Amino acid sequence: MKALVVDRPEGDRRTAAAAFRDFPEAELPEGDVLLRVTHSTVNYKDGLAVTGRAPVVRRFPMIPGIDIVGTVEESAHPGVTPGQQVVVNGWGLGETHPGGYAERARVRGEWLVPLPQGMTPAEAAAIGTAGYTAMLCVMALEQYGLTPERGPVLVTGAAGGVGSVAIALLAQAGWQVAASTGRPEEADYLRSLGATEIVPRDRFSGGPARPLGKETWAAAVDTVGSKTLAAILSEIRYGGAVAACGLAQGMDLPASVAPFILRGVSLLGVDSVMAPRERRLEAWSRLARELDRGKLAAMTSTIPLDQVPRVAEEILAGKVRGRVVVEIG
Repeated sequence: MKALVVDRPEGDRRTAAAAFRDFPEAELPEGDVLLRVTHSTVNYKDGLAVTGRAPVVRRFPMIPGIDIVGTVEESAHPGVTPGQQVVVNGWGLGETHPGGYAERARVRGEWLVPLPQGMTPAEAAAIGTAGYTAMLCVMALEQYGLTPERGPVLVTGAAGGVGSVAIALLAQAGWQVAASTGRPEEADYLRSLGATEIVPRDRFSGGPARPLGKETWAAAVDTVGSKTLAAILSEIRYGGAVAACGLAQGMDLPASVAPFILRGVSLLGVDSVMAPRERRLEAWSRLARELDRGKLAAMTSTIPLDQVPRVAEEILAGKVRGRVVVEIG
């Protein structure tokens, strides 16, 4: 089968390179479900894996692609039957388990989420890990008890995949959404998704964060981490919270404890890779009901598999807006 494969020369622990080649189906790892892959996506993590810019891939050779949408061809898993259309996100796809940049994938049946009723495979791919993560962030803020009446919500990395879907979902729920971006040319796009305010990225990333800033945001969805997250925490209103799901700027958090102990601010960690099945099903069910399909289409572009290496470079350079769907085969 045709696949994009990341490998490294024998004995070389540092250099990894991606190339298209025929990958024997027999070399796919053990699993009780064989899928015919119809769609995948390009996410920031995929960009790191394909380019080798960060040690995302942990086993070699590896087929990247953290999202899979496809049709069941063979199944030994109870309740999973050939012909079913399914979605797979996370679970180490593209890192420790071969992912979506191939014509076939063998996975574990408990990883599968049935394609939501009324949603096409292409729409499910457009949502992908980014949109599913955005919904997990919205759910985390809601479960903390935050509502639109508390004040505005900030979304960082706003023009990216998670940010774009988060804006659409939060605006649909009645929030006043501020979008933080380093791409001012995307202002009209962000407003079309529901943002009412555009905030320059360098407001948060320009220098060290103050222990406490002006109370501005009732809540935030942060995809950036590092200095940006520290600065946002200092501006959260009393009793507010930040749902953190990304580290585009870095894994460090040069913050003060002041927002936590003086304003009762909370930092809510959101993980999409190992989230339990029940939470995944809830997130996908809500996405099917609540995400505006017109806005989803407006934030989505589609490419063939052979364009993934090019787009991987572009997404790391901050040149990709919204979601990129990969058509397989």
